[in-house]
Amino acid sequence: MGVARPEFPARLGNMSFQWYVLHVKPHKEPAVYGLLGSNDIKAYYPNLKVKPVNPRSRKERPFFPGYMFVNVDLKITGADTLRWTEGTYGLVKFGAEPTSVPEYLVTELNERLKKYETSGIPGESDFIKGDHVRIVNGLFEGYDAIFDAHISGKDRVQVLLAYLNDQPKKLVLEPWNISKTRRRR
Repeated sequence: MGVARPEFPARLGNMSFQWYVLHVKPHKEPAVYGLLGSNDIKAYYPNLKVKPVNPRSRKERPFFPGYMFVNVDLKITGADTLRWTEGTYGLVKFGAEPTSVPEYLVTELNERLKKYETSGIPGESDFIKGDHVRIVNGLFEGYDAIFDAHISGKDRVQVLLAYLNDQPKKLVLEPWNISKTRRRR
């Protein structure tokens, strides 16, 4: 899994570099990341390597689609520079002012993605066909089901749920909405 690592700039004089969230147009994250880098703006574009079903599909998936982090001094760079950068909508604001993100949050995200590179995303391969699972969230919370498949190219799983006449029905869920109850025999 590939992750664009943030470069944590040294504080220069009385410059006040802070991390901000930049809202990016759909599917423009890689282009904006490259554009920011060519303009000497430090950016962090958290993404993961994926194995798409279609070999011509993108091999990386944004961890936060439509968003990335930038490390700037707004007194120098200016919020309008980021707003008018091709492929962006501008900085995320609460009220009229862009809101900064604590550096520890970006660092923690970076560390977590490093772990995902080596051990995979939790829940991604925890289930195999035939596993008995329980639905732990949502409309069918508390129901038992049988794990059927990972849905290709999506963060979804398919389970077989038996209810009313014990006829199994296919149900598609996010993997964090199920947990194993016991191993298949």
